[in-house]
Amino acid sequence: MGHNTAMCVEDKIIAIIAEQAFLEPKDIAPTNTLDELGVDSMGVVECIFAIEEQFDVQVPFNANSPEASQFDVSSIQSIIRAVEKLIEDKKQ
Repeated sequence: MGHNTAMCVEDKIIAIIAEQAFLEPKDIAPTNTLDELGVDSMGVVECIFAIEEQFDVQVPFNANSPEASQFDVSSIQSIIRAVEKLIEDKKQ
């Protein structure tokens, strides 16, 4: 099992988003935005729930005011970074 954790987080998040976007994980780049992938606000919420479940973290995301959230969903990369930070914080 020579997986480094960072890779795992990225893979899992891309898999979650791929499912929401009805795409193959290989068709998703970290630089993509959820908009580009056709994930609507409802889909974003589904992704957040899936991420919380998958990584056992609390995502500081407010669907009613996404801009005000501590959680940056502007791109796949930002989501990956934010989740990695949540996982780190949880280990503290």
